[in-house]
Amino acid sequence: MWRSMILAFAAAFGLAGVATGLKAEPDRRLVVVELFTSQGCSSCPPADKFLHDLAKRDDVLALGLHVDYWDYIGWKDVFASPAFSERQRSYARAGNRRSVYTPQMIVQGQQHVVGNHPLDVNELIARHQSQAPQVLLDVQSGGESAQVIARAADAPGVAKREMSIVLLRYKPKETVKIRRGENAGKQLSYANIVTEMDVLRGWDMRAPLKLRVDIEGSERAALIVQAQGHGPIMAAARLK
Repeated sequence: MWRSMILAFAAAFGLAGVATGLKAEPDRRLVVVELFTSQGCSSCPPADKFLHDLAKRDDVLALGLHVDYWDYIGWKDVFASPAFSERQRSYARAGNRRSVYTPQMIVQGQQHVVGNHPLDVNELIARHQSQAPQVLLDVQSGGESAQVIARAADAPGVAKREMSIVLLRYKPKETVKIRRGENAGKQLSYANIVTEMDVLRGWDMRAPLKLRVDIEGSERAALIVQAQGHGPIMAAARLK
């Protein structure tokens, strides 16, 4: 069954908005929370557990991105990708930060916070949900593809910026027995494990963008509209 929802969120005082997902209530905004984590990090399990809670929320797109720079201490993270480590470093460069850490959460492509501090994360989520729309998404999903229309909100103060349209795929849940490293002997469960993240194209926000996205396969899929250079996430939607 084809469904269509306008998905949006905005920037004010340097904060960008996010669109609601297909499963969200009509009046809720979808805020993107990225957790940079590792199976080799002893401080990460509480944050990984918290991500399970965020993944249950209709108003949050919770994503687990496993980095590879902990692999040297004895356990190779089976979900890790150098691309996710580089994404985290790019966020640090964009925010003029000298270092990265785990567990780190990036909220809406902007603020960073320790991933096992739920109160701080929830405060940032609420702050972003209070903003007005800057980018609007219309999504129709059905079968093995989704049709997406993106447009800039018709409102004062909406600046036209260069955007990246990013498609990501993720596994809802998987459990791993850790045999070596700092978490040796533990069996840990992970939520919304990102397996792919690909930039489909750019968009200058000057005219509506229409595109059809392939969502074939068993994994979940979502779309992010993000300012180029790892800037603010302006809108997001679950595609399946």
